[in-house]
Amino acid sequence: MVTNPLDYVEPLGKAGASGFTFHVEASRDNWQELVQKIKSKGMKPGVSLKPGTPIEEVYPLLDGENSVELVLVMTVEPGFGGQKFMPEMMDKVRTLRKKYPSLDIEVDGGLGPSTIEAATSAGANCIVAGSSVFGAPDPAQVITLLRGSVEEAQKRS
Repeated sequence: MVTNPLDYVEPLGKAGASGFTFHVEASRDNWQELVQKIKSKGMKPGVSLKPGTPIEEVYPLLDGENSVELVLVMTVEPGFGGQKFMPEMMDKVRTLRKKYPSLDIEVDGGLGPSTIEAATSAGANCIVAGSSVFGAPDPAQVITLLRGSVEEAQKRS
């Protein structure tokens, strides 16, 4: 999470990034300009929200003419890895999936073999996994398991 995401759009676009996700909490006053700039650099715009932020705060960014294409629901407080998954955040994922059936919904924080099913069954179709992959004796096996869960959930929807 950065305090002024506009400062990072240009350098990340030049570096070849395909997407740019910003925190709604850091962009309440300029999100329309931010989304426009992200798109102008050929990147997919996304918005993230912290656990304490109501889901309704992202609706204007999804319902408008210049909307984001992804919502990232943080399932831990941003800042450092290895935190415990917050299952109560799955209510936000379910709400988004019901309201926006084709939206890319990403979850980040505490995801691994024991939590992936909760996320995918709630409607998440994009997963961020750090500690569970890089701390595993066999990272490839964990990636395969996580990917398989997402693919199975997509078949059911």
